[in-house]
Amino acid sequence: MSTCTTASRQLDEPLSGTAATARTWLLIEQPGPWGAKALTSSHLDPALGRALEAAAEGTGVRVALIRRPGRHADCGPLAERHVYVGHTTPGGVWLHSAMTRDPERLLDLDFAALGAGDPRSFDDVLQGRPHTGDPLALVCTNGKRDRCCALLGRPLAAELAASGIGGTWEVTHLGGHRFSPTVLVLPYGYAYGRTETHAVMEILQGVREGRVVTEGCRGNSAWERPGQAAELAVRTASGEHAAGVLTVVRTDGTAPRWEVTVAHVDGRVWRVVVARGASLPPRPESCGSALGSPARMDVVAVRQLEHTGIPVAC
Repeated sequence: MSTCTTASRQLDEPLSGTAATARTWLLIEQPGPWGAKALTSSHLDPALGRALEAAAEGTGVRVALIRRPGRHADCGPLAERHVYVGHTTPGGVWLHSAMTRDPERLLDLDFAALGAGDPRSFDDVLQGRPHTGDPLALVCTNGKRDRCCALLGRPLAAELAASGIGGTWEVTHLGGHRFSPTVLVLPYGYAYGRTETHAVMEILQGVREGRVVTEGCRGNSAWERPGQAAELAVRTASGEHAAGVLTVVRTDGTAPRWEVTVAHVDGRVWRVVVARGASLPPRPESCGSALGSPARMDVVAVRQLEHTGIPVAC
């Protein structure tokens, strides 16, 4: 059976610069089935889902639903649910968690502040606290969005959970169905594609040690796609694996060509030229869709500049 994932893998479509963009992720536990647009087609009140989408729009916050791996029969209302919020911009990375019996309280959050990296409204409204458990491995499993996410994502989530990875959750949508199984790791916010259990375990160990695994990495969700590709290119060129030390400080130009400035906390600076190309030959972007040429981010040049004194928070 041909799938969009099979085509993408066979054509060796590059992963870099394909992550969903969000400076801050708001994750709400909602077991049971999910529709294609899960916030408004699940057992979460659809009016609440629409209100959350509206509240998050333009703030840098992306809202997603999560559930524990396993069967997802209709088990009735959830008495208490986990809620996480994570900010992914280097220099200000954090992950907070809370439990709530009243998901309507989420509408009292200051979404603009969360998107800017301020967790206080989350802590005040939901009695949230810094998350002290395992890093989160969020595996996209929304088969109503694309069958590859269910066929490949759900077995991966189940294997991770069976391996004792306590931070494993299924998540509604991470973009890039054709790269399934896709995984987002918090707190640092790096997304991965075509992942396998052993690779996720290595990625999570890297998170615990404060380093970034670049193999299979789609990019850091804090940056727009040219910045994602540029940061990963700098990591490859410099051999830098430490998390939180590289920042995309500016992006000049417009599609299809950008010059991205990436700075290290130690003062080193790189200028990276990124060009948007078309993936050829045509392939389906998702299962059941017409053939197309998905955009790809090609790194044309990486050049280290003389020390410029650009300040970068650490």
